[in-house]
Order: sequence, then structure tokens, then C-alpha cells
Amino acid sequence: MPVPPSRAPLRLPHVVCSLLLLVLLAGCGAGGLAGTDLGGTDPSGTSLSGTDSGGATTERAPVNGVPGPPGAAASAAGAPSGEVPVPPSVPEPSPLPTEIPGLGPKTRAAIPATARQAFVVTGEGPDSNRSTAALYTLDGPAGPGWRPALGPWPAHNALNGWTGEHWEGDLRSPVGVFTLTAAGGRLDPPDTALLPYDLSPDFAVTGEGFHGEPLEGSFDYVIAIDYNRVPGASPLDHTRPLGEERGGGIWVHVDHGGPTQGCVSVTEDRMKELLGTLDPAMEPVIVMGDAESLGR
Repeated sequence: MPVPPSRAPLRLPHVVCSLLLLVLLAGCGAGGLAGTDLGGTDPSGTSLSGTDSGGATTERAPVNGVPGPPGAAASAAGAPSGEVPVPPSVPEPSPLPTEIPGLGPKTRAAIPATARQAFVVTGEGPDSNRSTAALYTLDGPAGPGWRPALGPWPAHNALNGWTGEHWEGDLRSPVGVFTLTAAGGRLDPPDTALLPYDLSPDFAVTGEGFHGEPLEGSFDYVIAIDYNRVPGASPLDHTRPLGEERGGGIWVHVDHGGPTQGCVSVTEDRMKELLGTLDPAMEPVIVMGDAESLGR
């Protein structure tokens, strides 16, 4: 008769059991590594363990403090880790020296290279006796080039305007660039005046101007313009190196309310300002003429 099945528990050999156990453990471990980030993530989604789903360790390079995408390089172009490379700064070009407005290349070239003060008198037209005056200084605190220092002020010039070739009695002011090396007057100079100053009663003047205005006080303060004269001599010196026929005695003086015979005039308070500012160490010049001539 058939033998009834045994009720004893099935006992597998020890070797077989061990193999089954290893297979189970290997399967669990692989499953856990494939889908589990053991370290978790922070609120931004960044892995805290540094391990991706493939088991390879990667770094998330921060950009401006924000974690970068997985696999981002920690540094670029030689920048330290965690920093964004900054392109090298390009130095700003030096500012170009500023020029005196209204002066053309020919006039600018006539200004001596050593001059650092320029009193610019610009006539309204070649036949006009009205002009504008302003003082400029070179290389001021605002940067390289010419900078305004005084003015602009209204001024008068000769009755008939301007000329590039002045002659005695033509009633025109000479166009050009001339040095300013001496001053004088009937009144004491301002305390800050530095130009050589000839204080003399011989600067007194009487009579009337072209419009009937009184001339008295016009020479209380004068600055000699070095046209056809000896530079540095008193404005009263009558030496005329170019000859008497070429005129002379061209000054900057106190305005009497009308045109001059050849000089430039500004009001008394502005004459005092000018005398108190001109410095022989800066080798001042006057640049004078109608706007068209100075623009050449």
C-alpha cells in the first residue's frame, strides 16, 4: 500500500538555504540603492547625501549662493570653487583735455605752451565794438585742459571793431594772442595783485568818449597788452618796437560805457577781479578778436 506523506517539515540542505538567503539580500540591496536617497533632500530639492540615483557622487556648484544643477562644475575659468568668474576690469580711458570754446586750431596754436591763464575777449563781429570776456586757467582741479575761472563778462573794444593788422588811428583792436606782463593805474592795486604794478597819477584821463560819456577813471586800473611794446615795462612806456605807425598803448582798462580807440574795457569791479587773479608765474596771455577770426 502507498506510504503516506511524511508530516515532518521539509528540510533543505544547509548549502541551498544559504544560497537563497544571499540572493534575497542582494535583491533588496539593489532595490534600495536604485530608488532611495538615504540622505534625503533639503527644501530646495538638493540632495544632502551627495549621491544621485545612479549611485555616483556629484557636486552641485552654488551660483551666487543658489545650488546649481546636478553635475555642475564646481569652478570655471580658474575661479575658486563656489565663485562665479568675473571678467577682468577694463580701465576707463583718460579724459581728453578740454579746449577753450570758440577757438580754432590756428588760434590755439598761437597760445604759448607755457601759458596757463588765458583772458579771452571775443567780439560779436569784425566791425562790432561789443564783446565778451572770460578768464580760463589750464589744468584746474576738475581735470586736464582749460577751465573757466572768471566771467563771462560784457566788454567793449575799439569803435570800428577788429583787425589782423593794426595801424595807428584805424580805431580797431588788434586780433591775436599777446602776453600780459605788467599793470598799473591811478589807484592802489587789489591786495592779491601779482603782476608788476605802476602806481602813478599819470594814469589820470579827462574828456569824453565817442558817445559823449566821461572818460574820467578809465585808467584807474589798467593791464598792458603786449602789442608793439616792451614786455614787462610800465604801461606808460612809449617804446614801439614795430614803429609808431603800427600804434600802441593797447590796454585792458576800466569801461567808461562806450567803445575804445583800440583797447578792451570791462567794469571796475571786474578789473579788480582780473588784477587779483592774474599770476605772472602762470604766464598769462590775452586772446582777442572777433568770433570768426578766433575760430580759425
